[in-house]
Amino acid sequence: MPTVCDTHIENRFRVQPHHANNNGTLHGGNLMKWLDEVGAMSAMRFAGETCVTARVNELDFERPIEIGDTALVEAYVYDAGRTSVHVALRAWREEPRTGETEKTTESSFTFVAIDADGRPQPVPDLSVESEEGERLRERALEADY
Repeated sequence: MPTVCDTHIENRFRVQPHHANNNGTLHGGNLMKWLDEVGAMSAMRFAGETCVTARVNELDFERPIEIGDTALVEAYVYDAGRTSVHVALRAWREEPRTGETEKTTESSFTFVAIDADGRPQPVPDLSVESEEGERLRERALEADY
């Protein structure tokens, strides 16, 4: 049975000028794409199946990410249904030279596990086997996505 910590993924994306909007900051659509990609990887690690996006439950942009910064994206599964997987997502702007971070975005997506024909597939039960896993799960549940 997969645990919350088994599904925890972090990825970094360098923000380039072609990712920017008219304000010279990361376009929200690009960040949404990166959240979706990392969230799907987390969901697939949990389900052991291909997972597709079913819903963006919540998406709060709190502050911008500048060109030249790194977008740090974190994802982990915090709940599961019969065929659905709920993934908590957060993003930070990271100064690449110092590693200084500032949270910019909080979100939750729902993914559905599917087979090769696109039919929903059952997912396993989610296990919480460590204090860190419990802390992550509680953080997501308290966010009230």
